[in-house]
Formats: sequence, C-alpha cells, structure tokens
Amino acid sequence: MKPIYAAAAAHLPAPPEQVFALITDWPRHQEWMFMTTARTVGDYGLEAYTGVRPFGFLDTMTITHWEPPTLLRVTHTGRLVRGLGAIRVSAQAGGSRVVWAERLELPFGPLGRAGWPFVRPIALALVRRSLRKLATLLT
Repeated sequence: MKPIYAAAAAHLPAPPEQVFALITDWPRHQEWMFMTTARTVGDYGLEAYTGVRPFGFLDTMTITHWEPPTLLRVTHTGRLVRGLGAIRVSAQAGGSRVVWAERLELPFGPLGRAGWPFVRPIALALVRRSLRKLATLLT
C-alpha cells in the first residue's frame, strides 16, 4: 500500500545545538510530546508510548541517521507505526527552524487508508501542539 506523508515546521527560540539536545533528550519527551513517554533501548533503539495505559500504542524505532545538531532519522518498526521519520533543525534568525516529517505505512489496510483523511488533521494538530510546547521549554 502507498505510504502517506505528513510534516510540520516551527520556529524555536534557541540555537540548533540547544534545540537538538532537547529533542533527543528522550526522558524529557513527556514534557513536550502530547501524551508520550520515550526511552532508549540498546545503542540505536527507541520506544515511545503514546496514550494513557492501557489505552495507547507503542512506537518502536531504530535510529538510522544521527547528525547533531541538524538531523535525526528513524525507522518506525512497530506493529502499528511503520515507516520513516526525520527531524531537521537549521539555524534561523532568532533561533532555529524545526521540520518534523514522517512517511508512514498506514495500519489496518483499506480501513486505515479510508480513515486517514479524518485522522491526518488531528495528527498534524498534535504535532504542531508538541512543537509549540517544545518552544516554551526553550524560552
């Protein structure tokens, strides 16, 4: 099935080094990512749980590219979330620009594809909310 693409961008009031350090401080994800906790697993693995247990999902990932302070790429390897993700941080006047992009394989076959137009605006709103929250931690 054809993957979907979703991305959001934001200006953050800090230099790329500080922004990248906070984004990759996995235990601090719960401070800015909507209802999500994260932790490392081994050298290149990540686990992020989104929701309130037992209602939520586990997003397992492998870090495939690590280039501080500008680029992080992951492969989502979970049962529900599969595909590629990237966060790019670049210097911009007054701080940094962050672009968060995902190319994902939708779960649930044709049902997932049919539901995506309804889920997409909610998912993007939550990503934008998370980026705004991240910005408040950097001021």
